[in-house]
Amino acid sequence: MSIIQILVLTALALMIGLLRRGRLYGMLIASVIVIYWLQPDVELFGSNRGFWLASATLALAVIGWFLTAAPETRSWRQNWPAWAAIAGAVLLVDVSRYAGLERLFGFVTPRLHLTVVFLAALLLVGLALNFLASRRSLLLGLAGVGIILLFVVIKAPGLLEWILLKAASRFGVDTDGGRVAFSWLGFSYIAFRLLHTFRDRQLGRLPALTLAEYVTYAVFFPAFSAGPIDRAERFVQDIRRPQPLDADGWLFAGQRFFVGLFKKFVLADALAFLALNQVFAVQVNQTGWMWLTVYAYAFQIYFDFSGYTDLAIALGRLMGVRLPENFAAPYLKPNLAQFWNSWHMTLTQWFRAYFFNPLTRALRASTSTLPVWLMILITQVSTMLLIGLWHGIAWNFVLWGLWHGIGLFIQNRWSEFVRPYASRWADSGWRQKALYALGVVLTFHYVALGWVLFVLPVEAVPRVFGILLGVAGR
Repeated sequence: MSIIQILVLTALALMIGLLRRGRLYGMLIASVIVIYWLQPDVELFGSNRGFWLASATLALAVIGWFLTAAPETRSWRQNWPAWAAIAGAVLLVDVSRYAGLERLFGFVTPRLHLTVVFLAALLLVGLALNFLASRRSLLLGLAGVGIILLFVVIKAPGLLEWILLKAASRFGVDTDGGRVAFSWLGFSYIAFRLLHTFRDRQLGRLPALTLAEYVTYAVFFPAFSAGPIDRAERFVQDIRRPQPLDADGWLFAGQRFFVGLFKKFVLADALAFLALNQVFAVQVNQTGWMWLTVYAYAFQIYFDFSGYTDLAIALGRLMGVRLPENFAAPYLKPNLAQFWNSWHMTLTQWFRAYFFNPLTRALRASTSTLPVWLMILITQVSTMLLIGLWHGIAWNFVLWGLWHGIGLFIQNRWSEFVRPYASRWADSGWRQKALYALGVVLTFHYVALGWVLFVLPVEAVPRVFGILLGVAGR
């Protein structure tokens, strides 16, 4: 996202925040339009498909509401204004080219009648789901499986390209040399928001949301492309009772906004010139310089990601929404468990709630009693493996997930081993501080080495590790 785009979104958030009435619909309409504005063009067999990817995002959110809506929030009278706002925003995007505004979007919009057909089909699907409300549990399960399968396909570039080429061949579509450049903006985040609402509806924990509230939650534009992953029950409290933009609110939003800009466009962009990448992995031959690239990447990814989070929190606050924090000084934590409690916290909390805790309960309740250490190994490694695959289905993310899963297991076992001796070793203030500092240094370097697995293809990793350890290079 460019600084111009961020400034435009900030102005939009400010205008919405100043509304005394209709703020929810302002957020809804703005979020729908921003989906289309930020969605990059998609080169798919020589055709522009960006409009339809953005439309698919919106369709998932709308269908998600029909699947999860409580009986008291399903009435047409209550939700027709939201539907009119959504349809109007999509039609506004489509007709922009007739007003000479097509350059606002990165793709060519389709003919108007195709967009009308899409909106009508979406409404009909939703109404059909309403008639099948008695089978909601089954539908939610199928929808959850469908989202996961779609996630797998999108996150596995080779699989996605194979499917698209096969489909094109089957229907006689010109593949333009077999080139596929596919980028579905925000799907990783909207998928997890939808899965959260599906599961919580099955468990009876999801609050009753109107169509406007649900779609705004799913595609809320400050957090759409880079998080954080908010929870529906917390988000809806803010949009029903938005925080007033008083002096404290202005100060908070302003501070987070300028801190985020500085992190992203000054620190992260400057560190990018030194940060480890595939070129440096081949060209750098000295241990000291290789460590410098690793350190630079560790701080670049932190400042880039946390900078975006600061900006999202600032924009949300302008509209009266307090988005959750995503980072809490992660590189200053004395062990790996505390690092993961302060790095991308909303993603970690999501996996803890919907995978780690259920798996732990299932293992404890199983008829075959497993040793405690084995349960810890299974739960931690599998959770971190999935977190790795969330970033992309590739071998480097598998290794990165295993690196952190095994590291968490070793740290857990070590902590249990030294617990009886800790009070004797740290019997004074300076020893406690020394042990804490040592833990911070060791944890940071373990995480930094893990970033090598994260950023590089698998075949480049052995050389980099060899140079870092002083056993390779010139």
